[in-house]
Amino acid sequence: MTRPALSFEFFPPKSLPQSFRLWDCVTALAPLAPDFVSVTYGAGGTTRKLTHEAVQAIGAQTGLDVAAHLTCVEASRDETLGIAEEYRKAGVDRIVALRGDPPKGAGRFVARPDGFSGSVDLVEALAGRGFDVTVGAYPEKHPDAADHSADIEHLKRKLDAGADTAITQFFFEAETFFRFRDACEKAGIDAPIIPGILPVENWAGTRRFAEACGTSIPQVVADAFETAERDGGADLLATALATELCDDLLSGGVEHLHFYTLNKPDLTRDVCHALGLTPGVSLQNVA
Repeated sequence: MTRPALSFEFFPPKSLPQSFRLWDCVTALAPLAPDFVSVTYGAGGTTRKLTHEAVQAIGAQTGLDVAAHLTCVEASRDETLGIAEEYRKAGVDRIVALRGDPPKGAGRFVARPDGFSGSVDLVEALAGRGFDVTVGAYPEKHPDAADHSADIEHLKRKLDAGADTAITQFFFEAETFFRFRDACEKAGIDAPIIPGILPVENWAGTRRFAEACGTSIPQVVADAFETAERDGGADLLATALATELCDDLLSGGVEHLHFYTLNKPDLTRDVCHALGLTPGVSLQNVA
């Protein structure tokens, strides 16, 4: 088995202590030689400046290929494309293009009259300007979608509009991803779809996140975390479950793993090490 590609997602810091945490996370995971790293964008574009600063700093200080998240919420077309061009000037040609969450309390997404109508419109504009565009994908039904088929149709429209690849929302069972991958193939989607992995740092927070984005939680996983938290073994359980999930995905032909780090590197690094992915070591070397 050849070494899979890796990528890591970070979020921009909002304070000096968070800046140190981000940098600690980047330096801890950089030796794993990720294919790229990405920096998120706050709801309603609230971290626009911070995202740009983090993208520039990581690229300049580490030489890593950095992808910048970009949304079209609460911004005109000119403002959004202006931000994209600022990234290009900073040497960033890879954009993770998302519709984005509306600002807190705003309810559902409403496009501005002078803004992009949604992610498909945004992808088409970015691809037309020569950016390498990655989009989001939902292996389970998006809360705003009519059904799962509508999700897949929407993903196909984004890829047809010029996106190169997709990264999924997190999930707990490999079969969830495999069913989604098969459904995408049936729909005529042949672009790479990268599974998103979330090692569970905080079970209560993960449950809230799962409910918000439509990720189903197997009862056995919920029960296991409730027991592990009582017994002080939550990190060990999180590492074991994420490692098993990644191993199942790799055995099923997955060639790239994308980790949502939450700017906390330890679990992600532990999972990679458990898979035999250490600096300078491939799966072939440990088989």
